[in-house]
Formats: sequence, C-alpha cells, structure tokens
Amino acid sequence: MGVQIPLQSIQVPPGKHVLFQKVSWEDFEAILQELGDRRSTRVAYCNGTFEIMTPLPEHEYFKETIGDAIKDMAETLELDYESYGSTTWRQRAKQAGLESDNCFYFQNEAIVRGRLDINLAIDPPPDLALEIDVTSKSLERLPIYALLGIPELWCYDAGTLTIYQFQDGQYVEVRQSMVFPQLNIQALPQLIEANRAAGRLALRRSVRAWVREQVL
Repeated sequence: MGVQIPLQSIQVPPGKHVLFQKVSWEDFEAILQELGDRRSTRVAYCNGTFEIMTPLPEHEYFKETIGDAIKDMAETLELDYESYGSTTWRQRAKQAGLESDNCFYFQNEAIVRGRLDINLAIDPPPDLALEIDVTSKSLERLPIYALLGIPELWCYDAGTLTIYQFQDGQYVEVRQSMVFPQLNIQALPQLIEANRAAGRLALRRSVRAWVREQVL
C-alpha cells in the first residue's frame, strides 16, 4: 500500500471523523479489505481523499427507523424492492466510493433481484439512497453520490427529510419522490417523532397506516 495508514491504532470517537489526503484507489481498496465488513466505522472516498467516521447512536436510530419506513411503505404499496444496507459502493473509473446509510433498488429491482455480486462498472446503481447527517462529516457526500449516479437521495438532518434527484449531472432538491410519488415523504420525520416513544413495532404499524390513509 502506497500510503501507510495505521488503521489499527486509529481511534475515532462516536460522532467524529478522520480525514486522509493523497490516498490512491489501490490504497482505498486495501484499506477496505483490512477494515473488513464487521466494523462500526463508515468510510467515504473521492479523488484521493479518504474519510473514516464513527456514527452516534442517534445516527443509527434514524438510519434503521427511516430504512424500515421505506420497506414498510414499499410493502404497503406492494412495490418490489431490494435493500443492500450500508454496502460500500465504488467506481474506480470515477475515483469515488462510499457507504450510504441504506440503499434500495426499485426501478431496477428485477436486474439485481437476489444477487450478491453487483458491480457498478456494469450494473445500475441503487435507485434510492439514504444519508443521515446527524454525525459531522468533512467530506461532502453529494458529489460522491453524483459520481456514482444514484438517481434519488434522501437526506435526514435535525428532523427534516430532504429529497434530492440527480438531474443534468447534479442533485436538485425536489418535493416529490420518484419512488413514492403518491406520498408526502417530508412528513415522515414528524410521524416518527410522534410514535417514537410507543416502540418500534407501533411505529412501523403507524407508517403502514399512514401510507394507506394517503393512498385512499
């Protein structure tokens, strides 16, 4: 590995990040292999800049809750989907890679259905990615998502859920989701907050009821 990064000695407190410059693509792939899949840290890479961060419990709560809500919405609407969680998506040709908080295939679900060998060099990227902005990050995420070509991105921060769609090479904030055009997605954080104390099962039931009310 060209750049020697002492990964074993790096301690990243929850909610913090460490940034490295001039990291080659080969270095990045070697780092991913050394870190392995069973870890609490998250990584991102763009044109030689590498970031490693550790999420807060609040971050993980909303990652799981909104991810579950997306599944509940899809199942209530009887939409086929595939979920690939925090997969490390990367494209060598674009010198870009990151781990979204969750990601889903909807429009291209049939292409990847049940597959474990997705390669963005030949396969389509996820149709929808989720990014939780509770923890501080110094490496801007939207340009990396743009390089990977993910069509729709949901960003949650401080009780607000913002929808971005990839148009003409950049992300544009929109009101309506391409995946769930019949739902008022921006109301989802308020629904979560209103039912958070009731527990996860009650919350998931509330999401499904909320979907049915909007559709009817």
